[in-house]
Amino acid sequence: MKILPAVDVLGGRVVRLRQGDYGEVTDYGDSPAEQVAAWRRAGAEWVHVIDLDGARTGKPDPKLWNEVTGRGAAVQWGGGIRGREEAEAAFRAGIDRVIMGTAAVWEPSRLAEAAAGSPERVMAAVDVKDGRAAGRGWLEEGRDLESVVESVLAAGVGSLLVTAVRRDGTLQGPDWELLSRVRRLAPEAHIQAAGGIAGVDDLRRLSEEGMDGAVVGRALYEGAVDLAEALRIFA
Repeated sequence: MKILPAVDVLGGRVVRLRQGDYGEVTDYGDSPAEQVAAWRRAGAEWVHVIDLDGARTGKPDPKLWNEVTGRGAAVQWGGGIRGREEAEAAFRAGIDRVIMGTAAVWEPSRLAEAAAGSPERVMAAVDVKDGRAAGRGWLEEGRDLESVVESVLAAGVGSLLVTAVRRDGTLQGPDWELLSRVRRLAPEAHIQAAGGIAGVDDLRRLSEEGMDGAVVGRALYEGAVDLAEALRIFA
């Protein structure tokens, strides 16, 4: 199982939101580039970067692409990528994989277009809040989870980032029921889990439950998980 440290960016600063709430922000520094480099120094091969402003507005920040690439780690990027044009621009800037959430929920045809040339470089975000998959920066009611997963798979995308929004930033543990449900709906998919991861025991169970990756945020920033140790365990 791959461990991906998270770098969420809001207003140019490294932050963590609690339960996807833009009003509950914890600040961890003013340099996304240095944070990516720090995770690379700890051994990370991949870093998960989310442009929270882009997720909310639908307009990614190309300047941020330039900041976080070229730091030695492959970059998985989300926030504002809602079609083929934005995805291709991100790839040209050095982003290795893009995550698309709003398109996955509401416009799977745009997800399919973005993935047509290189499906391994496109991932669908399945951000689940109150039982429904939400797009547009989690600021909406969303759509039925089963329908979204079916649409994503039909679009030719086999990689899913599954986030339990109500667990995100809480250190309360993953939503095991949600992850099991998505695995049943998509038994052959590559699934990364996010939201609530509190320690190495959670990571071990995620691996046992068949997750292919885990995105870890607050647990790293608060010292509950040591990245170098976790990478050694799951090497």
